[in-house]
Amino acid sequence: MKSARESQKDDQLAAIGIGAMIVFIALILVAAVAAAVIIQTAEMLQQNAQTTGDDTADNMAGKILIHSAFVDPSDTGNYLLLISLAPGSEDTTRDQLSFQMFCDNGVIEGDTDVTTGTPNQAELTFTQMDGTALGAADPLEPGQAYQMTLMADIGDDCSATEVLADDGEANLYIHVANGGSTFETFVVDSATAGAIVV
Repeated sequence: MKSARESQKDDQLAAIGIGAMIVFIALILVAAVAAAVIIQTAEMLQQNAQTTGDDTADNMAGKILIHSAFVDPSDTGNYLLLISLAPGSEDTTRDQLSFQMFCDNGVIEGDTDVTTGTPNQAELTFTQMDGTALGAADPLEPGQAYQMTLMADIGDDCSATEVLADDGEANLYIHVANGGSTFETFVVDSATAGAIVV
């Protein structure tokens, strides 16, 4: 006959196994939370980068490039600019364009349809390189060069003669609605017809 064991030993192995299982489950939970935070952060960064990229593309594509600028040979109170749309631009209608010119005399501003007699308001006019004037409904097209005439001798006179008499510099901003802005400094060394300012 077998004798019954009166005393039982404590089973330490089971206690160690349960503790290890609790630690393992805790590690899985921490890893899951960390993974969720990393994924959410990556998605937010990707969305911000996409938005910034889209905004930059819009600003760069909807922009005027100034290739050269002169004192207008037909009227020394104006400037003649050779321009084109930036690569990737869509057709831009003339009513989307406006400008501001700053000189020591003050500021002139305008667009393609200025009310006559409005102080310091000037009009932009456009012609194709062959001399054909653009009508109000004719858009500027990518890949085409244009001549833009900027009136500068109204109101706060920023004509080449006045700029030369002051510090010889004027700052021009051309804005495209829902697009970018172009900045250029005109350096006037001569107010004679055809003198290069950019």
